[in-house]
Amino acid sequence: MSNILIQVKNLSKIYNEGKSATRAVNDVSFEINKGEFVAIMGPSGSGKSTLMQILGFLDKPTSGRYFFEGKDTKDFSEDELAQIRNKKIGFVFQTFNLLPRTTVYENVELPLLYNKEKNNFFSWKNIFSLFGNQKKEKIMMALSAVGMKHRVNYFSNQLSGGEKQRVAIARALINNPEIILADEPTGNLDSKSGIQVMKILQKLNSQGRTIILVTHETYTAEHAQRILRIMDGKIIADEKVVKIRKAQDGEILK
Repeated sequence: MSNILIQVKNLSKIYNEGKSATRAVNDVSFEINKGEFVAIMGPSGSGKSTLMQILGFLDKPTSGRYFFEGKDTKDFSEDELAQIRNKKIGFVFQTFNLLPRTTVYENVELPLLYNKEKNNFFSWKNIFSLFGNQKKEKIMMALSAVGMKHRVNYFSNQLSGGEKQRVAIARALINNPEIILADEPTGNLDSKSGIQVMKILQKLNSQGRTIILVTHETYTAEHAQRILRIMDGKIIADEKVVKIRKAQDGEILK
């Protein structure tokens, strides 16, 4: 059985047409295996976030092929794409995307409420999976995984930037996804909080999850196992991370 999770072939994304056309992603090809930790690294405007949106089914390529778990994604219906986004992929963004004036618990709960809307309301199995102790246990486990259980009743505007990002990661974990897509997750954080977030992502990877990270920061990318360097929409390098460095707290990170 193939270990390839994601395979893209000659993928391109073009915005507008004619003389004003912008080729945000330009004929890229690569593979990502299950359980890998891959950083997509490049400067602002290089196309890395557009590529991330395509990989996360938030946008569609103009041309080329994208295979997910061996299946051509052009054959997926909108409902199938929505289910993959909700069940198999956890998203973490630079701006956290937490709801204001809402508790940590309620923010982490959101994907479960989305499941409720999609599920058959007459299925007792589905209903009981979304309410009561089982739902609360899932939320508390996700918060425990990122060290935020003690903030469960805080409102999002009472949290620091680092705490907000950890809550965002907990929300991404709530449906136990196979993949975490993190778009500049340390971009709004100080270096100490950024390292804490990267250590959480490393831990999730060690537990078997595939992590795909978009970043322009070298210190962030070096936490991955592999770096895809992108410039002007093209992959210019595909490198294994072999350098070992010391984090600020003295821990050795690969």
